[in-house]
Formats: sequence, C-alpha cells, structure tokens
Amino acid sequence: MDKPIIYVGLDVHKDTIAVALAEAGKRGEVRQHGQIANTPTALKGMAARLSRGGSDLRFCYEAGPCGYGIQRQLTVAGHECVVVAPSLIPRRPGDRIKTDRRDAINLAKLHRAGELTAVWVPDQTHEAIRDLVRARLAAVRTLRQARQQLSGFLLRHGHHYHRPAWTLMHRRWLAGLRFEQPVHHIVLEDCIAAVEAATARRDRLHAHIEVALPDWSLAPVVHALQALRGMALVVAATLIAELGDITRFTNPRQLMAYLGLVPSEHSSGGTRRQGGITKAGNGAARRMLVEAAWSYRFPPRISRELLLRQEGLSKAVRDTAWKAQERLCRRYRKLSQAGKLPTVVTAAIARELSGFVWAIAQLVQQANG
Repeated sequence: MDKPIIYVGLDVHKDTIAVALAEAGKRGEVRQHGQIANTPTALKGMAARLSRGGSDLRFCYEAGPCGYGIQRQLTVAGHECVVVAPSLIPRRPGDRIKTDRRDAINLAKLHRAGELTAVWVPDQTHEAIRDLVRARLAAVRTLRQARQQLSGFLLRHGHHYHRPAWTLMHRRWLAGLRFEQPVHHIVLEDCIAAVEAATARRDRLHAHIEVALPDWSLAPVVHALQALRGMALVVAATLIAELGDITRFTNPRQLMAYLGLVPSEHSSGGTRRQGGITKAGNGAARRMLVEAAWSYRFPPRISRELLLRQEGLSKAVRDTAWKAQERLCRRYRKLSQAGKLPTVVTAAIARELSGFVWAIAQLVQQANG
C-alpha cells in the first residue's frame, strides 16, 4: 500500500519557520501546522512528529538568504525537499495581504499542485567556490568605487591625467601632485590607500581561486571553457560557479532562457512584438558572458595567451572554440553593419556564446564518462 503524502510548505526566516501542511488527494484542504524555531533541533523534531503516522513528507521553501542548510538536513534525514525560485511562484492579482502563515500555506498548496519551479542545489564544495568567486566580484566593485572616488576628487581640483590610468606611471604622477590646502594631501593619500587596499584584496582572492580550483569537481569544465575567446580563468570560474552543472539543461535554448538572454515578447493575434532581453535568471553569469562577448568585435585569431590556455585540451574542444570564433566574429560584423546598437549586438553575441558554452560542457561530460 502506498504511503500517504503530505506536502509541507516552509516559510523560512532568520529566527523562525512557519509550517503548513497539504495532504495529497484533498483539494483545497491546507492547514497551518504552526511556527518553529529555525534551528536544526527544532526542524528535526518537527519532521519526526509529522512522519510518525508513516506519511511520506515532501518539503519545499523559497531560495533566500538562509541558504541550503535546511534542504541538506532534510535530505540526509530521508525526506524530499526542494528549494523553489521565488520569482517563479504564481501570484494572484490583487492579493495585498502577505504574512508568514499565508506564505507557508501558499507554498504547500502550490507544491501539491506541482506549480513550483525548483532551483539547482549545489553541494557544499561548490557553494564554497561560489562564495569565493562572489567575494572577488565584491572586491572588484569596491575597487571600481574607490577609483571613481579618487578620479572625482582629482577632477574637482582640476588635475587631469591624459594617459591610461592605474599604471605605475599614473601612481608616480599622483605622488607628484600639489594642492593649495594641506588637508587635500591627506584626502589624496587616503583615496590612494583605498585603491591599493582594494587592488590587493582583488588579487589575493584571485590567487585563492587558482589554488581552490583543482579540488573542484567542475574544474575540467572551467579549464575547457578557457579555450573560448574572452573566457579567461576568472570569467570561466565565475560562470560555472554561478550556473553549476550546465549539463542539466537539455538544450542550449534552455540555458539562454535561464540566463535571461532571450528577447522579451508581447504578441497577440497576428501581432508579434519583441523587446529587450528578459534579464531573468543569474545576473552575474549573464554579465560574464556579455563581457566575454565584447572580444568578438575583432577578427578571429588564436593569440599567444589563448594558445597557452588551450594546451592539454581535446581537439573537439579546440575545434568548437574556433568554430565559435568564426561564427561570432562574423555575426558581430554583420549586426554592426546592419546599424544595430553595440549593446544590442553584444547581447546577441552573448546569447550565441552561451550555446557554445553548453556544447563544450557536454563534450567534457562525455569525455569524463
């Protein structure tokens, strides 16, 4: 005899978890179970009480700042638990009341109806690599902000450097500046110290990524993606850290849609209108692809740096990377000559580049068996 199924909706917060239950086969009957503390002990006790009658428990909760600890604990205990995408949860128009109890009941009801979209849950090693990569991205943002503050300070006081900035010569030029007010020298040195500290932090995290990469299960995919133009170590590692196992997408179109690189559309009757890209899914991965796409505005060629990155890779991966260069460079020129805006062209190239990323990930999976 099949076990009765109970769908459990969890509305997770820092200190508490609201719990609601929806039994399979009983449409419309969803009841609130109560609220528990957000601790492993309380969660374990709640799951044990619900499973005493021999029911099969199927948990769900929204992805959020509390991470995947609850999912891992329930999975180890033998229960099914999915983490759902908050942006894809169906919402009723005009519903203006939001409480923890209502959210838990809604999750249980939708989980029973099969209308929730689960997100991919990384293992602990993958999550650690992703945190490291995101720390580097935060360091890059801090460095950019520090440089902007220094540039703004110099601009206000009429100092212009008419050469490429942030080089050794630029640093020497900064050391030779003179101001009428002595306090301005203190401000200048503080801004310079902020830039140097942010630069050191970025470089330090970059070195940590290089050290941690060999122990990562997806390191072969990161290494293979570096065969593509514009995909150096940091870009490839960030892309895979954010996307995870790319082979879970059955075709490249699913990956393009997940990255939000497909055009939006509003069609009705015989009218079909397409707009800008949807920008759904992972923004950090999408930015990495867009940054890499800019390099395809130049004619296809294998540079010395790219040749070194391709050493040790299979012929199939290298051939795919060269095919990407030929196609994307030709596509970039064609769209530019058609009068498309550079941003539109780059988004189109990034969309097609994601297809080649998917193809190389498939090749690596086939090679590793």
